[in-house]
Amino acid sequence: MPILTVLKSGHWPSLAGAWLHLTVSFMVWLLMGALSIPLARDLHLSDQETAWLIALPLLGGAMLRVIAGWSADWMGARRTALVILLAELAVLLWGWQGVADYQAALAFAACLGIAGASFAVALPIAGRAYPPTAQGLVLGLAASGNIGTVLILFFAPRLASTLDWHHVCAVMAGLVAVTSGLFVLLVPRERDTGRHDAAHWWQGAAGLIRHRAAYWLCFLYAVTFGGFVGLCSVLPLLLHDVYQLDALLAGSLAAACGLVGSLIRPFGGYVADRQGGLRTLYYVLPLIIGAIVAITSPSFAMAVFMMVVTAGAMGFGNGVVFQLVAEWFPKDIGLASGVVGAAGGIGGFFLPVAAGTIKGLTGSYDIGLWLFAGLGIGAWGTVMMALRADAPPAAGES
Repeated sequence: MPILTVLKSGHWPSLAGAWLHLTVSFMVWLLMGALSIPLARDLHLSDQETAWLIALPLLGGAMLRVIAGWSADWMGARRTALVILLAELAVLLWGWQGVADYQAALAFAACLGIAGASFAVALPIAGRAYPPTAQGLVLGLAASGNIGTVLILFFAPRLASTLDWHHVCAVMAGLVAVTSGLFVLLVPRERDTGRHDAAHWWQGAAGLIRHRAAYWLCFLYAVTFGGFVGLCSVLPLLLHDVYQLDALLAGSLAAACGLVGSLIRPFGGYVADRQGGLRTLYYVLPLIIGAIVAITSPSFAMAVFMMVVTAGAMGFGNGVVFQLVAEWFPKDIGLASGVVGAAGGIGGFFLPVAAGTIKGLTGSYDIGLWLFAGLGIGAWGTVMMALRADAPPAAGES
């Protein structure tokens, strides 16, 4: 079915609103990574301290995605999405006026995690506006809102070169306020705001926890999506430390990597709709593993090429995994999106912390990147075993 025909089969303004929500929220979520170089300079931070500032929003987002997924299923995705935007606005205003030392910056970074919860509401809003046959493409398009990674990595260092980083928070607060208004206009009120039955929701959660496929999808998403956001967060610092690039050029190259990974994500879902998610992952994961090992190549040109390849493969894999989420958990997509998305945030937290901490101890990012590649090898092994034994049953099957 042609892509335009698929888009016309549902309510495209809801898809646009979901995409906008996720795009701006991604900008807020990765703000600390985009500002890592001026933050490290202004606050006189060590490698380990900077790594924690970069990673804390990713961990906070991981935890809050589960809560947002619950709220999307029970209270309504639209209402939950508006709460998230208002919370982002409040945190950014605090960053503008109230963050002056490392301890406050840590708390601010953790609170930015609320933006990472957007995934658990944006995808249900988009998915419920379209028929089941369009889920892979539609969820991929909505999730391509992670292009916010590109925008923040490109623009934040440029703003910080002329403004104090506190004022960058003020600019972002204005953007979030405008987004809130557009979201209200694009996404209609839900006819049924949710299940309104906590017992029913907890039964669904218990069923999800008992299903072994949920754990597996969490692991796969921790490698693909977690690798993507973690890599994009740490790349400006890595390029600055290893190749002595200034903040603007480092941010531009990191943004280029994020652009490739963001734009290719819908095609991951599109291919998975037609070829099968597991078979597609079988070919994508080795590319991630090989490319991430070579990121710190002595050749700068080769290193940049491998960064782009890694981000692109991870972005493609993101779309594939969420096609599997929609296929296996169609009745609890908000809950499943929250749980699986949380695992992605944890994977994203692991990469910058491991790379930054080990770099502080050894002077090199290599070992931290190799550790993450080891997780990719484990994920690839599970996919190979599943293909040999046939795919796990979908949710609700015995």
